Parts: sequence; C-alpha cells; structure tokens
Amino acid sequence: MIKQHLFNGYNVAKEMPDLYCAMQNLNRATIKYAADMIKVGTTLPNIKTLCENYLLENGADSFWYWDVGAFVFAGDETSASISGKDYKVTDRTIQENDIITIDLSPQKNNIWGDYARTLVFENGVLCDETDRIKNDEWRRGLQMEEYLHKTLIDVAMPNMTFEELYDFMNDLIVKKGFLNLDFLGNLGHSIVKDKNDRIYTEKGNHKRLSDVEMFTFEPHISIPNSKYGYKREDIYYFDNGKLIKL
Repeated sequence: MIKQHLFNGYNVAKEMPDLYCAMQNLNRATIKYAADMIKVGTTLPNIKTLCENYLLENGADSFWYWDVGAFVFAGDETSASISGKDYKVTDRTIQENDIITIDLSPQKNNIWGDYARTLVFENGVLCDETDRIKNDEWRRGLQMEEYLHKTLIDVAMPNMTFEELYDFMNDLIVKKGFLNLDFLGNLGHSIVKDKNDRIYTEKGNHKRLSDVEMFTFEPHISIPNSKYGYKREDIYYFDNGKLIKL
C-alpha cells in the first residue's frame, strides 16, 4: 500500500484515489471531448477555450500552471518547447491532415491534474489507433512515446534517482533515433501543491523517485531534422515497490 503520511500538509494516500485520480480522469475525458469536437477549420484558440471550459464545468476550480488550463499546439508548433509563462495560443486552424498536442493542467483545492496527448488527424478524421496512422513519421513518433512510457514501468524502481532516470531515458531516446525537445532538458517533475516546489527529472537531481509521492513522465521528442514534436504525459506513483500510472 502507499505510505500513509502527511505530504505538504495533506494525507496523500487517502486523497490519491478520490482526488488525484479524479483530476486525471477529468483530463482523459477532456481530451476525448476535444477530439470529438475538433474539425477541419477549428482554430487553436477555440480548442483552448473548449478544453478549459470543459475542465471548469466538470470538476476543476482553476489551473495550476501559469493559470492556463490547456496548452494547444498544431503542425510545426508541436516541436516548440517554451515555458508556460511565455505561452500564447496562435490563431491557426486545423488542417485535413494535421498533428495536435494538448497539454492540460487543471486543479481543484490545489490537487493537480497533469496530462498531455498528441493527436493525429488524417483526411479530416481522428486516428484513434496509433498503428493505423498512415503518416510514417507521425506513427513512429507516437509509437515511441508509448514505448517510453512502457519502458518507464519496466525500469523505474523506488531507489532510482531522478538523475538516473534522466540518463537512462535520454540515452534510450537517442538510441532509438529521437531527440529530447524540452527547453530545460528534463522529462517530468514531482506533483506538489505549489509549482515552485517541483523537483525535476534532470541532471544533478539525486533525490530518489520514492522521495516524492507522485511524479510526471512527459517526454517531448522529435525525429532529427523534423518540424514535428510528440508528447505524452501521465502521473505515476509507487505502490508496494511497483510503479503505477495514476
């Protein structure tokens, strides 16, 4: 079982099933809702508003990351990696064949959700199965994201440090022919109550993965010389030494 103790003033083990899972389930529902609503010609500001309204109407009370609930990118914007404080949604429209990344950051009573997916539209239709994507580069990018998350489950151990995870995953990304696009080079962060208290999956972080209650894994990757990027983000925690996706 998850350790029963106070973390930043909260009993996380008690709250996790009811509150943190609720935020992640809300994120999953929001992506599904957005995917059903997005059409050729939909603008990115409309997608942002669509997602943020859905989050607020279905359980979130605010957004923890720079007060933005949905970061939305399309086409060659998907390779851009910027701080949330510098983000401005662009007035571009979804094309018949397009790639879209949506990154969500709702919260309720300082309980965070953190979730991102890259979606692919081909011939105006959402490709809901990665292996059926016809564009070879887009298919490979999303397959690599799925592979990295599966590998995380296989290799992450409670005593592994964030730096060790950083080194292992970045070596794997390069070995598989991809690049880490993150503007700080990290691959995720701890889940806390104040965004300024986060620690990162980065070089020099010798904290163990089990020193935090939960952490994100969010590789932002690309193929060298490509204009497209791919992102998949989930929250993870340890239960009896096994890594679990929230």
